Amino acid sequence: MSKRDAYIEKMHAQIDGLDAKIDELSAKAKDTKADARIELQKKLDALRDKRAEVRDQMDELRRASEDSWSDVKSGFERAWDELKSGVEDAASRLR
Repeated sequence: MSKRDAYIEKMHAQIDGLDAKIDELSAKAKDTKADARIELQKKLDALRDKRAEVRDQMDELRRASEDSWSDVKSGFERAWDELKSGVEDAASRLR
């Protein structure tokens, strides 16, 4: 397996992990007060949109040529970092 394939596989697994975390946060949000639940639900909806963007960029990463790989990877990593920090922020609100 090439480094590129290993990277894609690793990131795919991490995205799946964040998907599970978003679902877990959504379930926990149901137990919060109405005001907090509404705000948290908006945040989770935005995270789901960001997750879809990250998945789209993952598909683009898979299709990228050797010449465009590093540029596409940089864009993917920026989106990934935003998604990850957003999930961490939402999780901290439920603690």
